[in-house]
Amino acid sequence: MERTTRQMELHGVGVGRGIAVGPILRMPDALPEPDDATHAGDAAAEYATTQAALSAVAAELAARGEKAGGPAKDVLDAASMMAQDPTLADDVKARIEAGKTGERAVFEAFAAFQDILIGMGGYMAERATDLGDVAQRIIAHLRGVAAPGVPESDTPFILVATDLAPADTALLDLDKVLGLITRDGGPTSHTAILARSKSIPAIVGVTGALDLTDGTVVIVDAAAGVVTSGPTDAAIADANAHIAARAAASTIPIVDGALADGTKVPLLANVGSPKDGPGAVELGAEGVGLFRTEFLFLDSKTAPTVEDQQEKYTELLSYFSGKKVVVRALDAGADKPLKFLNSAHEENPALGLRGLRALRASEQILLDQLTALKGAQDATDAELWVMAPMVADAEETQYFVKLGKALGLKTVGVMAEVPSLAVMADQVLAAADFVSIGTNDLTQYTMAADRMLGSVASYQDPWHPAVLRLVKLLGDAGAAAGKGVGICGEAAADPQLAVVLVGLGATTLSMTPAALADVRAELATVTMEQAQAKAAAALAATGAAGARAAAAAA
Repeated sequence: MERTTRQMELHGVGVGRGIAVGPILRMPDALPEPDDATHAGDAAAEYATTQAALSAVAAELAARGEKAGGPAKDVLDAASMMAQDPTLADDVKARIEAGKTGERAVFEAFAAFQDILIGMGGYMAERATDLGDVAQRIIAHLRGVAAPGVPESDTPFILVATDLAPADTALLDLDKVLGLITRDGGPTSHTAILARSKSIPAIVGVTGALDLTDGTVVIVDAAAGVVTSGPTDAAIADANAHIAARAAASTIPIVDGALADGTKVPLLANVGSPKDGPGAVELGAEGVGLFRTEFLFLDSKTAPTVEDQQEKYTELLSYFSGKKVVVRALDAGADKPLKFLNSAHEENPALGLRGLRALRASEQILLDQLTALKGAQDATDAELWVMAPMVADAEETQYFVKLGKALGLKTVGVMAEVPSLAVMADQVLAAADFVSIGTNDLTQYTMAADRMLGSVASYQDPWHPAVLRLVKLLGDAGAAAGKGVGICGEAAADPQLAVVLVGLGATTLSMTPAALADVRAELATVTMEQAQAKAAAALAATGAAGARAAAAAA
């Protein structure tokens, strides 16, 4: 292992709380851009060869998904569908018929679609990276060479890349890959999502990551979001001690979430489909704080039936007998477009017809979903709570709560993702049974920084006092009304921030199941008085870094 003599720190967005120490290996460079050449003249034969490559890559990605399972399967199935997208195939065919080689046609067609996705922003912009990987795999297949992938090594290493494609992240050898460092990506990129699900220490959006050379020893501290290059022996020893302590903590029996003074803080799981339920229970989830229902809609050309929805909702609820399950109504439209919901082009989809706005415009879809949830509520003994996404004010809150109650739902609330809802918190909590704070979007809208855009990742930090002050408005309003205020955004997965959020008035915390153990352990180290002191210190800071430091010192 190469040891440099000067210790240097690089900063990014940490994923998880883990620490890794080891030499780095960089992902190989992408395949060179195909020459802008013409084919031999037989367009039909050229397209047949290219179509075979498209099909082969789609099959390979689907097979990788089956092997990986879990969240990785969903990601790879989506990539496989990209390779078979009829719009892209038609574009490739047209370019070949115009004289382009298959390689060049694929390159140009996929690049053009990438530009469209990037222009849409948000969720769709993040998928541009996935599309680029699919194109690389198709071009590699046409050339008869291996697609760029994770380097092989006889010894463990820390992987450095511009970004990682789902197909690479999903099947990482966890005996060899100790941690991840990427130049691009944000906290909700596929790299981050899959790293978190695999409990791999990762830091994304690291400026200077590609300047690191193979063999250089680094420390990846995901909790701090810091990569230390050329660490001292003392720093390495300290990191290894932290790694050992985390390993020992993982063997401690699971208990319910609570502070050191006995104050209960239920720790819930964020899940994306019913099959995630058993794994969440195994990791100690005391219920579900966010069940994303989009999985039923995003791959459909028409809205699913009430019966189909009720079956899936009942399946999830059955895993949590006697426990709370918070279900979010369909959060789609704009950045997650559904033709049957809203097909209109929008210049700024993050500020467009999405969430409850889209559902009100297509109310039958909302009525069907709430009816299906009522059926699931009656079919199980789980404690079902239902909430609307992207709610702006008390009027929208009253609309959704009245509709849900009229259909027989027992507990109906709203998500706080738009700053205006926090400003009107007292009115909102007078109407809603509860509020759940989605810190990802709340931070995005408060800081005017696209949460998927690496260039503004430094602004996408829920530690910022502006975001924390909005959380406090909601926490205070919830306490005054005697109603729950939960956290279901990624902020709850940060143990130090989880303590601050409880000090601000959060009554429950929901997160990816892999983060439950770390948060549970951190909460047990502080009393409510200490949590409130840390929260007060963070609120008084002038920026995110200062808030983090102030809370630690309080």
